[in-house]
Amino acid sequence: MRLTIAIDGPAAAGKGTLSRALAAAFGLAHLDTGLIYRATGRRTLDGTAAIEAARTLTATDLEAADLRTPEVARAASVVAAIPEVRAALVDFQRAFARRQGGAVLDGRDIGTIICPDAEVKFFVTASDAVRAERRYRELVATGHDVTREAVLADLRERDARDSARASAPMKPAEDAVTLDTSGMDIGAAVAAAVQMVTEKTGRHPVT
Repeated sequence: MRLTIAIDGPAAAGKGTLSRALAAAFGLAHLDTGLIYRATGRRTLDGTAAIEAARTLTATDLEAADLRTPEVARAASVVAAIPEVRAALVDFQRAFARRQGGAVLDGRDIGTIICPDAEVKFFVTASDAVRAERRYRELVATGHDVTREAVLADLRERDARDSARASAPMKPAEDAVTLDTSGMDIGAAVAAAVQMVTEKTGRHPVT
């Protein structure tokens, strides 16, 4: 039986780490859909129009070394609010979700728009302060000169834009399980999610 797991939530809530762990645990493919938008946003920083960037995106674009920078993150949030950009990237994501063996996809609108029929849906969240601290440490560790205040402001700006956009706003699917990771380490979060998947589908981890 094919298993699709949809994981949504705001930046730095832990959904990427959780998605990769669930994919490994259940032997599924994984797609960080945020990278698609980051790669599109990165191309706009080089002068390419957003819609053209989305329509001509290649696998090579997803391998750029600077996709995790704050500048690219802001550009990704901007292009993600453009309906034509989202439409251009929907087919790629849905095809990935339907691949043989199943898949885990994480993003902002997976459970609501991309995979509304996913067998398991999570909405992963955490407090603003916790998310900002996580992102701050991540950026500092990779050599970026940022402040906690600037990171927090940037996260809140992105949250507001992602939640208020007219096309596919970020929100929990009606049948999603909300997982608040504010007070959880990654091990506890993964354990809780694995248990939820098993309870909902009857499938057990392969690792």
